[in-house]
Amino acid sequence: MDLSQADPAAIVEAMDETHSLLLVDDDARLTDLVARYLKEHGYRVREAANLAGMRRALAERHVDLILLDVGLPDGDGIRACQQLRTEGVDTPIILLTARGDEIDRVLGLEFGADDYLSKPVSPRELLARIRARLRRVTPVGAAPRVGSEPIRFGAFALDLEQRQLLRDHTALRLTSGEFAILAALAEHAGRPLTRDHLMNLARGEDYSSADRSIDVMVSRLRKLIEDDSRHPRFLQTVWGVGYVLVLSGTPR
Repeated sequence: MDLSQADPAAIVEAMDETHSLLLVDDDARLTDLVARYLKEHGYRVREAANLAGMRRALAERHVDLILLDVGLPDGDGIRACQQLRTEGVDTPIILLTARGDEIDRVLGLEFGADDYLSKPVSPRELLARIRARLRRVTPVGAAPRVGSEPIRFGAFALDLEQRQLLRDHTALRLTSGEFAILAALAEHAGRPLTRDHLMNLARGEDYSSADRSIDVMVSRLRKLIEDDSRHPRFLQTVWGVGYVLVLSGTPR
């Protein structure tokens, strides 16, 4: 398909058809409902009922996104997410849970999840979240960044073409959510962005909930790029507005 000539709806459908999802949940009724809905929208969906099944599926074949239930028979999904990140797995992860407490959402994001949805899951909202997350990994219809210069700040270089953050030529590990936030700030360096605007830039217009996930990911990024995350030089807070990336590293 020639994406430059296609209408937006056709582009979205073409994007869906190229992606493989892994749904990890022991609720057979929910799994069947969600899997059928996502397949109807062109996704390839593999299913696993526990963490052991997830591990087997990941070992057998690449997937583009993991939908991971928090409460599984053989372990906690949040801890499993943390373990995957520790092992260097950077596949986007959306956590699903019957627990809707903010502390669980924050904990999941702290441990490397890219997004969080409470059950019962709305299939339409889940589809929107999946599309938004995958769009951050592989922007559809966007002009390629071939030949673009990395954005530099301090000892760091953010390579938008290769989707890497380098420190002294060594690639640092970022989740897709962290990269999306940092890339949005870098492309608007020096300009304060509200949380809503930053969420839309990083996750797409169809993502409507700018909750504490932005603050959690900014906190994780600060721990990675700042000498003192409590007194950031680069990723600064603009009180009453939001966040700004200061390439010069000059404290406010």
